[in-house]
Amino acid sequence: MGGNTIRRCARAATPEELLGGRRQPRPSQLDPYKSHLDKRWAEGFTNAIQLHSELQALGYRGSYQIISDYPRPRRRRRIRVVGPWFVSARAEELPGLHSFATGLEKDWDAVVQGLTSQWSSGPVEGRVNHIKMVKRQMFGRAKLPLLRKRVLLTAAR
Repeated sequence: MGGNTIRRCARAATPEELLGGRRQPRPSQLDPYKSHLDKRWAEGFTNAIQLHSELQALGYRGSYQIISDYPRPRRRRRIRVVGPWFVSARAEELPGLHSFATGLEKDWDAVVQGLTSQWSSGPVEGRVNHIKMVKRQMFGRAKLPLLRKRVLLTAAR
């Protein structure tokens, strides 16, 4: 056990004090201004530099970084509507852009879900990519048992 843990256990008068869980977050310099930031965000104004100068005019003395970090969880959930973009992409004489727009439109529900969901398939995709790389490296050299062993050994790293 660490020294801080031992001191905390020694200071506790009852076992319940040890089971208190995480501490409450400390008050932030931004707390008095969060309602203003929320209102501006709802109005569609998301430029952190402009929000910082607005809050400075209201008396905020904190850093730009705190303001930039505050709406970050909401930025992930926001998705701009690009419907009219599909129409203009089809009007152009660029077959690559046309097929890209058509593919996006076909899978639009999946695109929205991928951009707004908190879950990511990135680690799984990376693992699949790694397995394909190992398979390509071993093409024609060995049978399935060796491939299986290599994939499982690299997964343990």
